[in-house]
Amino acid sequence: MDFSWIHDPFYQSYFWQGFVNTLMLVAISGFFGFILAVLNALAQVKGPRPLAWLAKGYTTVIRGTPLLVQLFFFYDGIGRLLPMIDGIRQSIIWPLLTNAFFFGCLTFTVSVGAYAGEVIRGAMASVPKRELETAKAFGMSSWKILWRIWLPRAIQICLPTLTGEIILLLKSVPLVSTIAVVDLLRAANIVRSETFLVYEPLLLVAGIYVALTVVLTWVMHTIEKNFPGAKPQKSALFSRL
Repeated sequence: MDFSWIHDPFYQSYFWQGFVNTLMLVAISGFFGFILAVLNALAQVKGPRPLAWLAKGYTTVIRGTPLLVQLFFFYDGIGRLLPMIDGIRQSIIWPLLTNAFFFGCLTFTVSVGAYAGEVIRGAMASVPKRELETAKAFGMSSWKILWRIWLPRAIQICLPTLTGEIILLLKSVPLVSTIAVVDLLRAANIVRSETFLVYEPLLLVAGIYVALTVVLTWVMHTIEKNFPGAKPQKSALFSRL
């Protein structure tokens, strides 16, 4: 095993860029994807029938097609059609529309919105009705029940599943290397092509992903334990009583 290339500043810069881009893709896509997921779930549960059908159709299409196909659709499909719109090259959003990183974030956001939206919808359906009826008996409005009781309770229920969705999002990031975004995998491929080392760069990338997975799992587990309404953990002494 030869890891001497790690000390080369040229390769270090690629890996650092790939590491930062990976974290940014997960953070941006996870944030906006969660917002889209909540809206998707609300549309299916509380929205009018046409909106519910539209949300279900969106969820079905996204969950039924490979993520790589979606990435190529947005980058090579929509990305090639946008320049044909009159005046868009002179707009302030044109630099964003020519950035492959943007299409990566867009694809992952749409994907998270569909998958996590279905998880949240199922969690909302599993919230005990007696809790909602109790809140209504106290005179709370439907809007307040939704945002203060129903939705927070549903998120609390599905937090372990959402943790898995975030881990899947992290492991999906290497797909952006196919559209010229420098992530960890693309940085490893650059090292492999210039040093002819096959395994060492991939082992480094695998180690980084394992470390990121451990950190994300710990963060989500901490959020789960400290989420409002979560049951406090019993100490070992009281658990024996």
